[in-house]
Amino acid sequence: MKDQVIIITGASEGIGRAVVLNIAQRGARLVLAARNQAKLDAVKAECEALGGTALAISTDVGDEAACKNLIDTTVETYGRLDVLINNAGISMHGRVDELKDTAIFERIMRVNYMGTVWPTYYALPHLKASKGMVVGVSSLQGKLGFPGSSAYAASKHAVQGFFDSLRIELMGSGVGVLVASPGAVDTGIHGKRLTGDGTMADEGRDFSDKKQMSAERCAELIVGAIQKRRRDLIMTAGGKMAVWLKPFFPGYVDKRVKAAVEDWYAD
Repeated sequence: MKDQVIIITGASEGIGRAVVLNIAQRGARLVLAARNQAKLDAVKAECEALGGTALAISTDVGDEAACKNLIDTTVETYGRLDVLINNAGISMHGRVDELKDTAIFERIMRVNYMGTVWPTYYALPHLKASKGMVVGVSSLQGKLGFPGSSAYAASKHAVQGFFDSLRIELMGSGVGVLVASPGAVDTGIHGKRLTGDGTMADEGRDFSDKKQMSAERCAELIVGAIQKRRRDLIMTAGGKMAVWLKPFFPGYVDKRVKAAVEDWYAD
């Protein structure tokens, strides 16, 4: 990845920050995007302490103009784009029949789905020129339904469908398309999410007793998949098994997912 120009959205915390710090040690020229400029500047300083080069651009991926500005500014600054990592996203928890209204579906779809489509659309001419890669950090919920996460799972299914279709369209172009599907990752997202009334809850709840992958390990797997130019990455054995079994035993998989989610949120 030395000297490659790489954009990471959602770079200020969680998986995005971990990916940034992993790549910073490899000599790439990084472009960090997220809404919070102060947090971005802090991650930028971490990159530079590791010997990396980073440009921090405050970006709301739910705004098409901001996504275009992100790509345009990157190319104006560095003259090229090699990898776009679409990582930004928001989560939720709440049953459909308990939601105050349906606004949460539109909000999450705008950030998680359109916030992936817009940067990818504006980046494509540059990625074709460099024969680069576009990455969607999706979720196991992009392949399986999860109770209490209907809007989030729907947005990630949309991301999966978008990239599966784009991959076929780009055959022969030299552009790689990777969808990464993490399971539970220790990022704090589980205690901070949209609730049924559309507000952001920060419960401060400790999920450390639950089985989770570290953000650093998740980043290591994503970076490895980019280097190998893989098309698909499911990060857990249980996730791989569930995806494999679903077409043959859908009812069984539904029951296992239901039990796992109930256990996750149990006190």
